[in-house]
Amino acid sequence: MEQRPSLRERKQKQAREQIVEAAFELFAERGFTDVTVTDIAERAEVGRTTFFRYFGDKQEVVFSDEQQLLDHLAERQRALAGEAPRTLPAALDQVRALVLEVCAEATADATHYEMHQRLLEENPELKDRSARKLQRFAELGEAILLERGTPREVAVLAAQVAVACYQAGSRLAGADAPALAPAVDMAFGRLEVLLDPNPAH
Repeated sequence: MEQRPSLRERKQKQAREQIVEAAFELFAERGFTDVTVTDIAERAEVGRTTFFRYFGDKQEVVFSDEQQLLDHLAERQRALAGEAPRTLPAALDQVRALVLEVCAEATADATHYEMHQRLLEENPELKDRSARKLQRFAELGEAILLERGTPREVAVLAAQVAVACYQAGSRLAGADAPALAPAVDMAFGRLEVLLDPNPAH
């Protein structure tokens, strides 16, 4: 039986959600640059101390879903049945399904996702941080493939190529949330032609 979160945990979750909601409202109204941590705390009706309990700076609020996505990705990848993929096509086939699940989860709230994408496009410092954070997904994917027994060369390549496909799909989709998963899937599909050992002549 799943344990119900304690009152303290529920209050912490509520406070964090209030901060994220307030921040995105303000970013939409004023733009990222003109919003301060104090502005966000006041809109969320929390103190600055509470803000910094959950986020190191206002940039981190933009990536508030990252840890949850990482946790879910790890859970799903570790739950996969069968033998570890030994070849790059097999590893990519497995990772592709997981990346598409992450896309679906990331775009479940289309308004939030589209605002997130616009913030990245308009603010180079956020785009740079996003690129660094995507490497965390690659490193996690690589680590779990290795843990399952995939050869290191395959694990490293599959994880990095998966992130490249996500980035390509994200660039093609822009801020259009429903377009993300199909664009990422298309990027993986293009690779199948390159990796086919018996291409049609």
